Amino acid sequence: MEIFEGPAIVFSPERHCLGIRTITPFRGMFAVRDVLMDELYTWLGDRDIDFGHTFFRLHVIDMAGPMDVEVGVVTEKPFEGDTRVRAGVLPAGKYASLTYANHGRRANRTLVEWVRSNNLTFDSREETAGDYFACRYEAYLTDPRSERMKTRWRIELSIRLADEASADSPGRP
Repeated sequence: MEIFEGPAIVFSPERHCLGIRTITPFRGMFAVRDVLMDELYTWLGDRDIDFGHTFFRLHVIDMAGPMDVEVGVVTEKPFEGDTRVRAGVLPAGKYASLTYANHGRRANRTLVEWVRSNNLTFDSREETAGDYFACRYEAYLTDPRSERMKTRWRIELSIRLADEASADSPGRP
């Protein structure tokens, strides 16, 4: 794994996005991601919608069970989706962030350990269905359409940190 930036705490503004959300087992999850990216790029191209970074968002993590994931793109303004591609937002807030290439599991472990060692708390909650996150994603800073070698992708891993003032947190009633 190569780390380019971080770990660090960064503030991110709210960003509009379009994405496809699905439930899939952890095993095979990245093959599902790749199929959804192709589907989303086709959908966006058919509508001539410009977009920024592609992201892979983990809404609910259960490594032994179903994962609730989303493949999306950041857009400059809100767009209307449909029954398959939905409009949404990546929420504003403080994030623990790390930019890396190769070895996503190691990068995730590095960021999680850094958060714990700095006595920070993720904006998440544990339930029987898995760990729910307010916002946990990997933004692909390298365009997956131009670089097919995933080990060369520069990826920004970001996990929203708990904020007592946050009303949209999954950890809040």
